[in-house]
Amino acid sequence: MTKKYKKKKTHHKKKRASPVKILMIPFFILMLYFYLNNIAQPDKLSLLGKEEVPSEYLPIYKAAEKEYGVPWNLLAAHHRVETKFSTMNSLVSPVGAEGHMQFMPCTFVGWSHPSCSGLGKGDIPEKQKTDPAIIEKYGGYGVDANGDGVADPFQIEDAVFSAANYLARNGAADGEIEQAVLAYNHSDEYVEDVLYYAEKYIEEPKGN
Repeated sequence: MTKKYKKKKTHHKKKRASPVKILMIPFFILMLYFYLNNIAQPDKLSLLGKEEVPSEYLPIYKAAEKEYGVPWNLLAAHHRVETKFSTMNSLVSPVGAEGHMQFMPCTFVGWSHPSCSGLGKGDIPEKQKTDPAIIEKYGGYGVDANGDGVADPFQIEDAVFSAANYLARNGAADGEIEQAVLAYNHSDEYVEDVLYYAEKYIEEPKGN
């Protein structure tokens, strides 16, 4: 006969966490915080950006970036160069550019409009200027961003989204930033100014 052996009960002692490991937890949390805020967010607003860019416009720039793939800081830079963040006395230029982001009417409504030629001021009836159906018909860049039924360059949401639409369709969404800015205004000085502010409005990633 075989003897039956009783299994000895083994007691497993629970290992206590090392005090050193416990003390390291807050350190790792702190490191993760700095990583997420400084390395993982290279487009974080810089000190100059905080000083210059009105906070109420940031959500609009970022919403337009999400919609069109155009960097928010590029839109902020255009806004700064065009109308100093809409602080100019008149939002109509001497040559006829209109609104917060200074669109020529023919660019906003579409150059195939029968009245469009030359610099693009055109002779477009006011009602047609903000009609999304007319803009679609003539191939313009105007956008009704806030869904009120009109695409108005004098409404900040519409103006910023229209600028993003224009820049995206001219290469900015594909990384051709300089090309897109030059299309917006055919001036090398203008391009330099916009790119300068676009760069200065965001912090550089740590380690650069």
